[in-house]
Amino acid sequence: MTRWSHVGLNCRDQQATEEFYTRWFGFHRARTVPAGDGQIVFLRNGDAYLELFPTAGESADRGQADGPTAPGGVRHIAFQTDSVDLLLVTMGDAAEVTLGPLDFDEVLDGWRTIWLRDPDGVVVEVSQGYRDQESIDLSEGASIHV
Repeated sequence: MTRWSHVGLNCRDQQATEEFYTRWFGFHRARTVPAGDGQIVFLRNGDAYLELFPTAGESADRGQADGPTAPGGVRHIAFQTDSVDLLLVTMGDAAEVTLGPLDFDEVLDGWRTIWLRDPDGVVVEVSQGYRDQESIDLSEGASIHV
């Protein structure tokens, strides 16, 4: 059996990236591991981890407003919040919005999402009101109720 572990992020400024995820998304430092002349920083929020790697150079292609679209790349990482609007007010100028906020009421009443960038240009999606379908149709006549 497997379970979710972490996402590894390359960071020009590990301290700025760590501050972003600890301040706005509730992560805390869980461990550091020596790596060459620097260190790898593990951040934790519940069962979710971010692994911050030191790197030099320019950011990769930032892609579209909701993230890069090249095959094999990560489009964005995502979090849930009780209120997208309150998060935006709280973040103020720290929120580099790339798209939204957008309402998806036609899909799910109350679903609202915004996309923003972290200090290294990674697109971060933040949503409110998302929930799984009550049943999912797998094939003719078969469904799963959750």
